[in-house]
Amino acid sequence: MKILRATHLGMCFGVRDAIDLARQTAAEKPLSILGDLVHNESVIQDLEQRGARVVRQLEEARTSAVMITAHGASDRQIARVHARGHEVIEATCPLVKHAHQAVLRLACEGWHPVIVGQRNHIEVRGLTGDLDAFDVILSPEDVQALPSRPRYGVAAQTTQPLARVHYLASLVRQRFPESEVKVVDTVCQPTKQRQSAAMELAAGSDVVIVVGGANSNNTRELAATCRRFCARVWQVQSAAEICASWFEGVRICGLTAGTSTPDDIIDAVEVRLRELAEVELVEMVAVGR
Repeated sequence: MKILRATHLGMCFGVRDAIDLARQTAAEKPLSILGDLVHNESVIQDLEQRGARVVRQLEEARTSAVMITAHGASDRQIARVHARGHEVIEATCPLVKHAHQAVLRLACEGWHPVIVGQRNHIEVRGLTGDLDAFDVILSPEDVQALPSRPRYGVAAQTTQPLARVHYLASLVRQRFPESEVKVVDTVCQPTKQRQSAAMELAAGSDVVIVVGGANSNNTRELAATCRRFCARVWQVQSAAEICASWFEGVRICGLTAGTSTPDDIIDAVEVRLRELAEVELVEMVAVGR
């Protein structure tokens, strides 16, 4: 079995920088992280072992320093952190900040913001937290539920496939032909690179392994993209989840990973795949004899 890595996979710079900042801060002083820094269980466990504490609500924070995650937060939320007397440590990805600025600009220019993304995702809550009016869509059914507006400004959660953004924007135009619709591209470059590489990888593979956290949106989107081009796609969080039966008759196995997946986990998965490839090779030689 041949194992192919996607040309772009794994952690992006925004995630790496956020993790490095959290480790550095936790080594210097007690730290509370407001939500999962990134959507990867192993990363969160590592940070907790280093002394950082993940809290789901601001009221749970018992440390002076509170970190905003790589997914960002609204200005209103950050103001609430300050108001409670905390020191704010921002680990927000710069590309998420760019998306915030783009969405606020749409609203200031008189466009009704429509965000393509998961309604309850932490990044989407951050993108919309400073808006007085907005809508979030992810499906054609969501477009049908939109209220009529004269001008729609469409932006997106940074990890959404760009093709979905343009598709849903086209549906908005169809539903409201008298309205103006403006699309601002806020999908980040690492997402675009990984999506494009995943398409190429899946098209040439018999099976694809997608590595990433179960709660990671960008990992799920990678897996969904791969399924468009390959019938056998498995999403795993670690090498321990891989089953030998997935690779029966497989000649080419593709490997990709979400932007919150650490290198060591990707490497461990590849080691496991190579072990299975060696087992298959031995079995083939034995049959040949």
